[in-house]
Amino acid sequence: MAGALAGLRIVEFAGIGPGPFCAMMLGDHGAEVIRIERHGGGFGPRSLARSRRSAVIDLKTPEGVSVARDLCRSADGVIEGFRPGVMERLGLGPELLIGDNPKLVYGRMTGWGQEGPLADAPGHDINYIAIAGVLEGIGIPGQPPVPPFNYVADYGGGGMMLAFGMLAALLSVQRGGAGQVVDAAMTDGAAMIAAMSWGMRAAGLWRDGPGATMLSGAAPFYRTYACSDGKFISVGAIEPQFWAVLVEGLGLKDDPDFASQLDPSGWTRQIARLDALFATRPRDEWVDAFDSTGACVAPILTMAEAAAHPHNAARGTFIEVGGKTEPAPAPRLSGTPADPPTPPREVGEDTEALLAGLGYSPERIAELRAAGTFR
Repeated sequence: MAGALAGLRIVEFAGIGPGPFCAMMLGDHGAEVIRIERHGGGFGPRSLARSRRSAVIDLKTPEGVSVARDLCRSADGVIEGFRPGVMERLGLGPELLIGDNPKLVYGRMTGWGQEGPLADAPGHDINYIAIAGVLEGIGIPGQPPVPPFNYVADYGGGGMMLAFGMLAALLSVQRGGAGQVVDAAMTDGAAMIAAMSWGMRAAGLWRDGPGATMLSGAAPFYRTYACSDGKFISVGAIEPQFWAVLVEGLGLKDDPDFASQLDPSGWTRQIARLDALFATRPRDEWVDAFDSTGACVAPILTMAEAAAHPHNAARGTFIEVGGKTEPAPAPRLSGTPADPPTPPREVGEDTEALLAGLGYSPERIAELRAAGTFR
């Protein structure tokens, strides 16, 4: 494959969510990613398995562990997303694998991290952003916080942070450094994503509670509104020049309630007025009314609508992969653009070819297959 990461080999021990997302990002940009899967393929959407090869190896057998170690000896990096200690018990922990391959970057994806009081506890995105202080501010005042799907911890604070950590460590190796472990905890990553909020808190600009701050819905110029057709519009008119265009476009330029933008004492009245006003027309009429005005107004689209939006269509933000609509690789690199992603392989489709590439003889491959080490 072409791409900035062409020439790198990554072994992924298949899990769910953020680990596969990290591997997909690396594979999209040209890394050769070998996904070691369970018999049956395991749990999770197969779309996250694009842009890599697939092997099925029974890691509960000594022969399977030996094969996995051989693959890791040939790799630049490893990705695993099990609870702390699982890989060590399998005989595939970082001490052993980095001992086999001193330049290996060993990426570990967990919710709570490799140590700490919660390290061995189960959890999901909602729990990780809860203790990171992120979930508390999301939602509607007076109601419980609303989980933002599983984007923040699993994918932003998890998979993307692991991808960044892997590339940072791989760059260190290329500059002469030793292999090392990347401990990517979703709690750490979610907290990092909220760095600006911590800055607002230090500056006295933060209020605890769902929807209580300027960027979480308390301000009339940064929130969502319902339209007459049951669809929704987003308003992000933070800067005064954008707010002025918005107010003028709504016919409120001379309204005394809208004389001040940044006085919180008037926000409740302004929100009530805008709620009523936006509810008088369909969403797309509002979009047309503010088109090219610079008011920072955009429609809130469904996934199907997003794929068809003219801006996304012009940029190729969404593409067809194996006959299904998926997001295109991101970000975009001018000199080493990514190839179109390849569809997910059949589970275990590449096992024999990978073993042959490691120097296993046809006879040895047949023995391992007969023993149930792979299929």
